[in-house]
Amino acid sequence: MTATKRRSITAYGEPLCETVAEVSAPRGTEVLVRIHRCGVCHSDLHVQDGYFTLAGGKKLDISAGRPLPMAPGHEIAGEVEAAGPDAAMAPGTKVAVYPWIGCGTCPACRHGEENLCAASRHLGVNVDGGFSTHVMVPHPRYLIEYSPLRASVAALLMCSGLTAYAALKRLGDRQARAPALLVGMGGVGMMGLALARTMFAHAPMVADTDARKRETALAAGAAAAFDPTDPDARKAVLAATGGVYAACDFVGSEDSLKFATGTLAKGGKVVVTGMFGGGFSTGTAMFPLKAMTIEGSMTGTLDEARELMGLALGGNIPPIPIRERPLDEAQAALEDLRAGRVVGRTVLIA
Repeated sequence: MTATKRRSITAYGEPLCETVAEVSAPRGTEVLVRIHRCGVCHSDLHVQDGYFTLAGGKKLDISAGRPLPMAPGHEIAGEVEAAGPDAAMAPGTKVAVYPWIGCGTCPACRHGEENLCAASRHLGVNVDGGFSTHVMVPHPRYLIEYSPLRASVAALLMCSGLTAYAALKRLGDRQARAPALLVGMGGVGMMGLALARTMFAHAPMVADTDARKRETALAAGAAAAFDPTDPDARKAVLAATGGVYAACDFVGSEDSLKFATGTLAKGGKVVVTGMFGGGFSTGTAMFPLKAMTIEGSMTGTLDEARELMGLALGGNIPPIPIRERPLDEAQAALEDLRAGRVVGRTVLIA
């Protein structure tokens, strides 16, 4: 048995509490990972609240079927502490944990899309995750070696990096026609900017309501930065590009998606990863008239996580701002994120 200390949700909408649990020795293919770092993601706020905000003030309840207490956190990196008899993992191996674990048998899982499983066992979302000293992983295939990267960098690749990477891939060759537009320069957006500089033919443009984040993005290589609340911002984007063919909405609000679609050229595409909430509407005739595509993207596949780690190990991803904080400051880190005080990404030291 291993004692693991956690910062857990004990009641929805309430601050995290310290809990201690005993974890049995790993069995079969299980691997016990001693956590070194765990990123703090905006979706952790939704898990803590127990709902997503929908249009018209309605809420999508996501609390059903989740036992409490539960430790959130899904951007995990650490080292193997123990492995079951059927898991060929050496203790001490440094690993990032792919958290988007599915049932393994449904059509999505069989197609390699466990991140889209309807009966998922996502770490930190459905079961205990990374706001903890340890996490049990059901199979070594979900572990990706990351040495010699920093643990904080490896952890972030498993959600903010993976989410951005998968979204950018879905833009296809549209990004070669003109600079892409990335809306929202939070942790995922900043990672998207870093990746786009490597993956795309043109440096992307960005949009964010926060002047600090726009300045950070420009310093990180963005071609231009716009304030979407500026009434002339859309015209400025159109004047600079003639219309955007490739855009990512890393916010996922009514205003952010409206701004992104409003800048599209004919044949343009927006990939939405953000889940800020609210609704979006447009005339149905606009879809054929603009030949536009709006596509949702949820994290990324295990294969994509491995591809991304390969890029990082090859030195092909510029760094983003990272602030490390101790695990006992997990609630304060969530509060800073909720208030919009975070530039880049916060990572907890377990």
